[in-house]
Amino acid sequence: MAVASKTTINKEVIEGMMETVCNLYLTDDIPWVIGYSGGKDSTATLQLVWYSLERLSPDQLKKPVHVINTDTLVESPVISRWAKKSLEELERMSDEKGMPFKKHILKPKTDNTFWVNFLGRGYPFPRKKLRWCTDRLKIQPVNIFIKDKIAEHGEIILVIGTRKAESANRAKTMAKYEKMRVRELLSPNPSMANELVFSPLEDWTDDDVWIYLMQYKNPWGYSNKELMTIYRGASADNECPLMVEKDLPSCGKSRFGCWVCTMVERDKSMEAMIANDDEKSWMSPLLEFRNEFGDESKDRDRRSFRKMNGSLQGSYERLHHGPYLKEIRDKWLEKLLTIQKNLNDNCPSGFDNIELISDGELREIRRIWVFEKHEFDDSLPKIYEKVYGRPFNDPDWIGSQLFGKDEWELLKEICNDPKYASEELLFEMMYSLIDVENQSTGLDQKKGLMDDLMRVIKRNFYADEADATNYYAKHTKRKKEFGGNYNEKFLEPAIIMKEENTYNVNRSQDDDIDMAIDEEEEDDYDN
Repeated sequence: MAVASKTTINKEVIEGMMETVCNLYLTDDIPWVIGYSGGKDSTATLQLVWYSLERLSPDQLKKPVHVINTDTLVESPVISRWAKKSLEELERMSDEKGMPFKKHILKPKTDNTFWVNFLGRGYPFPRKKLRWCTDRLKIQPVNIFIKDKIAEHGEIILVIGTRKAESANRAKTMAKYEKMRVRELLSPNPSMANELVFSPLEDWTDDDVWIYLMQYKNPWGYSNKELMTIYRGASADNECPLMVEKDLPSCGKSRFGCWVCTMVERDKSMEAMIANDDEKSWMSPLLEFRNEFGDESKDRDRRSFRKMNGSLQGSYERLHHGPYLKEIRDKWLEKLLTIQKNLNDNCPSGFDNIELISDGELREIRRIWVFEKHEFDDSLPKIYEKVYGRPFNDPDWIGSQLFGKDEWELLKEICNDPKYASEELLFEMMYSLIDVENQSTGLDQKKGLMDDLMRVIKRNFYADEADATNYYAKHTKRKKEFGGNYNEKFLEPAIIMKEENTYNVNRSQDDDIDMAIDEEEEDDYDN
C-alpha cells in the first residue's frame, strides 16, 4: 500500500514565509550569508529568499546577501559543475536585476586539502571516529569567511536549508537551539559568537522541497527539473517520486558530496549515476580508486605501526597504526595522476580540464615528503614525469643538490643487505639521519641538530613491529608497577576467534582496534 509522505506547505504557507523573510531582512542592517551547495535544500532556500526580496523596492535592497559555496576540491564532478554554473548564472542575473546577492566560492587552504593530508602527510582515510576531513575542508573555510564578516559588521545572519525531517538527530539539535532563540526564528550558533541562524525550511519534508521546486521556476534561470534529473540519476531505482511507499527512499535520500568520501561503506549515489547514465561512465575510475583506498580490510598493513610523531600507542595488546607508508603514498599519487590524465585525454562533454589535484597541492606534498618526512629521493617530480611525459613545474623549489635518487637507491641497497634482514626500519633511520644532517649545513642551522638526530633514532630503533610491541608492553607494565600513568586498554587481552581470524574484544565496530580512537585524537596526526 502506498503511503503519502507528509506535506506541510501550500501557497499560503509559502506566501507567509516570504513575508517573514522580507520582515527579517528589513528589521536591521545585519548582512545575510546563505550556504549554497547546489542541492535541493540549499536551492529551495536561496530561491525562497530571492523571490521574497524581489518584492522589495530597490532602495530597500541595501543589505548584502552573501551566497557562499564551499568547494572542497574533491566534490563530485557532476555536482561541482552544477553548483559553479548555477552560481555564475545567479551572479549574472543578480547584477542584471539589481538584487543584493554576492557569490563567494570558498576553498580550503592549500596546506590543508584532502590530498595534502592524505597523500602528503599520510593521514588514514576518514572514518566515523577520525573524521579529520570535515573540519579542514568545509568548516574552516566557512568560519574564516564568517569571522571576517563579523569583524566587518559586528554580526551576521546565516541562512541555511537544514530541516528537522532530515534525521532524528537533526530534529533534536534544531529543537534544542530553537529554545535558545534570541529573536523570532533566529537561533544562536553555539560555535560562533555573533552569528544567528535562520532555517526557513526547518519544518518542510522532502516532498515539500520538491513540490516547491517543481511549482516555482528558478528565478536566476537555472533548471530545477534538471536538478531533479540529477537526483533521479543518483537513486538506485532511477526514480524520484513525490509520493513514496513506506520505507522506500525518495530523491531526498540521495547523498551528494565528495567523491573521495569514505564515511559510508559504499558511494551509492555515484554508483547509481554510473549505472543509470552511460554518459557518466567516465566516473568509474574515481569510484574504483575511492573503493581501493577506502578498503578497511587492507588498511592496517598499508600504515606504519608508529604515530605521525613516531610515538607508540596501542590497545588490546596491539599497536595502533598511523600514517601511510611511503610506497603506498607513491603508488596512490601515480594512480591519481593517471586517472586525471586519462580523463582529460578523453574529456567528457562539458567537463573540460578536470582537476582532481592541483599543481599547488602537488608542490605542497613534495615539500612535506622532502623536508618533513626526509624522503630525499624527491619522488614526486619523477612520478609526475612518468605519467605526463613532461617535467613537473615547481619554479620556487629550492632543494638540496647533494643527495638524490642515485644516493637513495645506493643507501637502500646497502640497508637491504641480508645481514640487516631483521632491521626493517634501518633504511628509514639512515635516510632520515642523512637528511637531517644535510638540512643543517649552515652554522645558524646547527642549533638543535643533536636533538633532531636523537628524535630520528628514537622513532626508528625498533627492529620491527613485534619488537616495538614488546617494548611498548614492557614500558606500560613498568609504569603500572611503579604507580605511574599507563595505558590500561593496551594490557586488556584480545579474544582471538581463530575460525574467523578476527579479534573480538566485546566492543562496538566503531571502536576500531587498529585506530583505537579512545586515545588517538586527530591532533596526533599533526605532530
